[in-house]
Amino acid sequence: MTRTITVNHLARVEGHGGIKVVLDGDQVTTVDFDVFEGIRLLEGLVRGRSAEDVTGIVSRICAICSHGHSITSLLALETALEVQVTPQTRKLRDLAYQGANIESHALHVFALALPDLVGHPSVISLAAVNPEAVALALRLKKLGNSIQEVMGGRAVHPVNYVIGGFGKVPSVEELLGLKKQIAAGLEDCGRALEILKSIQIPEFVNEPIKCAALVPEDEAFFFGKTVQVCDAEKTIDLSVSAYRALTNEYCVPHSHAKRSTHEGRSYMVGALPRLTINGGRIGGMARKAWEEIRLSLPSTNIVMNNMAQAVEMIFSVERAMALVDELLAAGLAVEAPAPYKIRAGRGAAATEVPRGILFYEYELDGEGRIAAADVITPTAQNLDHAEDQMRAAVQQGARAGASEDVLRHRLEIVARAYDPCISCSVHVIRR
Repeated sequence: MTRTITVNHLARVEGHGGIKVVLDGDQVTTVDFDVFEGIRLLEGLVRGRSAEDVTGIVSRICAICSHGHSITSLLALETALEVQVTPQTRKLRDLAYQGANIESHALHVFALALPDLVGHPSVISLAAVNPEAVALALRLKKLGNSIQEVMGGRAVHPVNYVIGGFGKVPSVEELLGLKKQIAAGLEDCGRALEILKSIQIPEFVNEPIKCAALVPEDEAFFFGKTVQVCDAEKTIDLSVSAYRALTNEYCVPHSHAKRSTHEGRSYMVGALPRLTINGGRIGGMARKAWEEIRLSLPSTNIVMNNMAQAVEMIFSVERAMALVDELLAAGLAVEAPAPYKIRAGRGAAATEVPRGILFYEYELDGEGRIAAADVITPTAQNLDHAEDQMRAAVQQGARAGASEDVLRHRLEIVARAYDPCISCSVHVIRR
């Protein structure tokens, strides 16, 4: 008997999408993670524009990761223009990324994913019985926004990031203000850990996960020039400049977003792959959280990505405090952006935004205008992997006799495990 399980509108994610799964008996024959968002053509819009103009344009791809889009865009431009930024600029950009990670993970883990894990239909229902969990999530989200606002000039669609540095270097007073907020954030992380320890992670899907993450060059956890891809069989290192050997983008009829596979297999980017590959760099309260919530990596349970996000959130609060202390101890220099000369060139860059690796590449002509652009977002890379995990979840559940309502809910939990930014994923263009 053939039957279809449909999620017409996927709730508690950014953007508009749905899921359709077709079963023949207990065998899954079709899995479509539909992306309904209108096609965004921001890669095409920047063609012909001056290199100085494009960062403000591409930040509009996403309101959640606008700082990540801005800074990754700048890194690609700086590679093409051979710009060398100062150590202070690198630390300030690192601090901005910690803010983005805190803001995004706090919102997703506690307001969007946690209701699933504790049996509530929404964050409103959860707030009625556990208001502290929601309150601390909102406080941590605000902390992340405050860090981004100081670094970027505003919390969403920043205006302070420029080629070679910053339009205005944050002041000592602003960093001292952030330090006070971060200290309160560390206390909230302790409270969050108490909540997380009590959560029982569902284990309705058991499927191997192929991971991809940047390998940090130094203590900047979200920056690097090498991508590592690993599964149970092998580990491969790729240069960021060769990113298309990883992503291999293609289109499918049921989605407005491109897809990616590596060597014919789907792969995952995001918090779970980052900790799987780079988890040895995690210490402090974040390591304590890792141990107390019993996060075991590598994992075959995709829902564990939400626990990995929680560990990363705590890591980012601790890292933000360390960066502020380092910047204050060194003394903030009121420095101008690094100088550069307009030239023709090509540059690729990648950073780890909350949902995974974000790739940018620009080709500049001799007048410093954009001749070609390429942007590959984490959610676009994760869509094939999400479908594979959905197939496994439904097939394993159907064989165990789960009802259609249960299978439908499990599909939603799998989708939300990725924290998909569906709007970000849609940016189709002909090369």
